Amino acid sequence: MNICVFGAASNEIDNSYITAVEALGEEMAKRGHTLVFGAGGNGLMGAVARGVHRGGSKIIGVIPSFFKIENVEKIFENCTELIYTETMAQRKAKMEDLADAFIIVPGGIGTFEEFFEVLTLKQLCRHTKPIAIVDHRNYYKKLENFLDHSMQEGFVRDNCKKLYHYTTDHIDALRYIEDDQPIRQNVHDLKNG
Repeated sequence: MNICVFGAASNEIDNSYITAVEALGEEMAKRGHTLVFGAGGNGLMGAVARGVHRGGSKIIGVIPSFFKIENVEKIFENCTELIYTETMAQRKAKMEDLADAFIIVPGGIGTFEEFFEVLTLKQLCRHTKPIAIVDHRNYYKKLENFLDHSMQEGFVRDNCKKLYHYTTDHIDALRYIEDDQPIRQNVHDLKNG
């Protein structure tokens, strides 16, 4: 299975995040999964790639060509396949197309945007791929609370809770993805409008 992992590109984070996401990568490889990611060599992108690489599984990196030209971020040197795009939007679209599932690990603005895009597309029934948030150190707990609050206030339908899985354990996230049963709802069950 091709699992797309969205996460931080920065190394300026607590090392426990790095260690946890490297373990996720190792477990993905142990289970025979391919990593699809933004090709970064630093932060949690680099961590998951190192874990998958240690386990000997395939790694597909997708990165805009200007990242290399302008030296925006370090590219992971052991990608099995490296795909260049012209724009960030094309990068994201390519990763989404290649992926059979998505795992979100801690990250910044780019990671938030990637999560909400795949969640919105699933809400609109443009895909049925499983989405798992792997929380470490309660990084996403307030986001999870905010999504619950949005549902309580009527801005998001309760059924949207079925669109993703929130967990603090990467083994649980992988089990969820591997055992996923696509939801049998239509866009009107999931969205007002």
